[in-house]
Amino acid sequence: MNPARAYVAEIKYEFLKTIRLPGYVIPTILFPLMFYILFGLALGPKAGGGVEAATYLIATYGAFGVIGASLVGFGVSVATERGQGWLLVKRASPMPPMAYFIAKIAMSMLFSLVLVILLLTLGTSFGGVELPVSTMLALTGTLVAGALPFCAMGLAIGYLAGPNSASAIVNLIYLPMSFASGLWIPMEILPKFFKVLGPMLPAYHFAQLGLASLGYGQGSALIHLLVLGGYALIFLAIALFAYRRDEGRTFG
Repeated sequence: MNPARAYVAEIKYEFLKTIRLPGYVIPTILFPLMFYILFGLALGPKAGGGVEAATYLIATYGAFGVIGASLVGFGVSVATERGQGWLLVKRASPMPPMAYFIAKIAMSMLFSLVLVILLLTLGTSFGGVELPVSTMLALTGTLVAGALPFCAMGLAIGYLAGPNSASAIVNLIYLPMSFASGLWIPMEILPKFFKVLGPMLPAYHFAQLGLASLGYGQGSALIHLLVLGGYALIFLAIALFAYRRDEGRTFG
């Protein structure tokens, strides 16, 4: 089998499988768009910050959606497919071992790209958002690339959690982390406790990178990158440990 064709085929069928799952599409695409319409477009002008709020929230709700696409795409999907025995079938096939993971990364990044484009379209069409093309490209690239550390986080969850508990665990991590990191409500107006907790979370640093591309970021971009990179390595190490433990149980 041609390895390149195997990768392309795996990515293609991963995308086709995922786009047919309302349990994935609704929380990762529709929820961020709905929240943006409600808070960025409908309530923004009433708060006296119309254009600025609509611009600011593209970055934070974009980060929210990207994290969801990565955690659900890896955490829930891998746990479910482990429980179904599908990973054993994959390992027994002539498919390159990394094709499975590359396909899920590509799927998460593709859904992230679609989400960011839709948010920018809503903002520029109905929210009075005016951004140079270079700024929109920088924001899009930052948010799509930011899927990677959360793919690692999702992979760790996928190998640690059972198929019936993965979705609940993802939501217990994803939703509180998003709120505490200022993705729903700007960090400046959250209680003091969250201002202390937020900078300890990867979602906060991801959102700050997205906001920095719009001129709203706080702190050093290098620090945010280093923190995200550190989290990615930690999650990959946990995922590798859980993967080896899973294989030991299966073949031991």
